Amino acid sequence: MGKVIDLTGQQFGRLAVVKRVENNKHKQSQWLCQCECGNMTTVNICHLKSGNTKSCGCLQKERVREVHLKHSHACKNKKSRIYYIWISMINRCNNSNNKYYKSYGGRGIRVCEAWLRFENFLADMGEKPNSMSLDRVDNNGNYGPENCRWSTNKEQQRNTRSNRLITIDSITKPLVEWCNFYNINYHKIYMRLHHGWSPEEAFELVLRRKSNG
Repeated sequence: MGKVIDLTGQQFGRLAVVKRVENNKHKQSQWLCQCECGNMTTVNICHLKSGNTKSCGCLQKERVREVHLKHSHACKNKKSRIYYIWISMINRCNNSNNKYYKSYGGRGIRVCEAWLRFENFLADMGEKPNSMSLDRVDNNGNYGPENCRWSTNKEQQRNTRSNRLITIDSITKPLVEWCNFYNINYHKIYMRLHHGWSPEEAFELVLRRKSNG
């Protein structure tokens, strides 16, 4: 393992590095920092160097307060659907306490700099269409105008990381499409494949039972 560079005294956004503290569970170095607002916070070295973390959290709160003053999407007692989508996206990527962080920020998914401001996100994506949700074209890519779209649940399911490509009779499709084509329960086929069945075996048995039933 390479020698960790001493960041003591360096400035990252509003954060001044005070000292190194105990590594996190992934054995990445962490640093105690003092924010310009006076708060102390511990930050992962990757987040400091990438610029993903620039304050103790006060910067994001200020941006949210600015948004509250500029538009009606974040009224005190009633926030709009598109505002909730934006907040959820930010939290999944930036808040390590969020229950979905492991699948987003924890694996390197980031929100582009422009979209840290709600007005920019709204200008690029527009209002949420009915029966659609925010989706990334490249499931391993970041949130930004070049990689995001509004998609139906079925389109999102096809795009999920866990959806496998299956070849039957020289035709390759996502597993969910094969299940829709044969009108077969997705979980049942997925578990058979998970236990080592070939695609032909997994589908043939279910189809045979359907025809005999």
